[in-house]
Amino acid sequence: MVFYLLYYVNPLLGWVWTVAGLYACIGLRRVEQTLNDIFEALSAGDLESARLLLSTWSGEPASVYAESEVARAAVETALMRAHRELFGVLFWFIILPGPAGAILYRLAGELARRWGGRKDEEFSAFGRFSARAFHYLDWVPLRLTAIGFAIAGDFEDAITSWRTQASAWGDANDGVILASGAGALGVRLGGPLPYEGGVDFRPELGDGDPADAHHLQSAQSLLWRTLVVWIILLLLLTLARWVGS
Repeated sequence: MVFYLLYYVNPLLGWVWTVAGLYACIGLRRVEQTLNDIFEALSAGDLESARLLLSTWSGEPASVYAESEVARAAVETALMRAHRELFGVLFWFIILPGPAGAILYRLAGELARRWGGRKDEEFSAFGRFSARAFHYLDWVPLRLTAIGFAIAGDFEDAITSWRTQASAWGDANDGVILASGAGALGVRLGGPLPYEGGVDFRPELGDGDPADAHHLQSAQSLLWRTLVVWIILLLLLTLARWVGS
C-alpha cells in the first residue's frame, strides 16, 4: 500500500521505497562477514572463538565441534542463509510488485523458523500452517538457487549430488540446497555432528574433500558467482521485456 501511494505521488518515491525494502531484507553481507570471522578464528587456531561464532550464527550448539566440524557446519549454514537471505528474496522481489515479495518471503521464513517446530497445543496449528506456507513459497526459488550453484561451480557434481542425495536429508528442501552446494564446491557436507551427550547422525552430501577452513573462502566465492549468474539472468529477462514491448 505504501509503495502504490508513493508511486502515485511520484514514481521516484516508489522506487526509493522499493530499494529500501529490498535492502532491509537482503543479508549477504552478514553471511560474508560471519564466514570471514570464522575463517580468521580457525586460521589463528582459536577454535573456541570459531565455535562461539558458529553457534551464535546457526543457533545450534557447537561447543564440542572439532575444527573440521566447525568448517563443515559453517559452510552448510552459509549456503542456507545465502538462499534464505538473498536468492529467495530476489526471486519473490521479481515476482511481486514493489518490496512486497521480498518482505513476504522474509517474514514467512521467520515465522516458519520461530513457529514451525512448536509442538505445544496452543500454537501447534499455526506452527504447521507457517511451515507449510513457507514450504510452498520456497519450492521454486530454492531449486533456482540450486541451479545457480551448479552453474557457478562444478555443474556435473552439483546436479548429481542433488539428484541422488538431497532426498535423504531430513528436510528435503534443505537437502536440495546443501547437496547442490556440496557438489558445486567439491566438498563433503552432512555427516555426523557431535553434541554434549550424543551424536547427530546425518547423511553425507557431496563426494568431495572433507571440509576445512579454506572451504569457507570457496563458499564465499561460490555465493558471489551465483549472484552474478542471477544478475545476468535478470538483465536478460529485462531486455527480453523491453524487446517484446
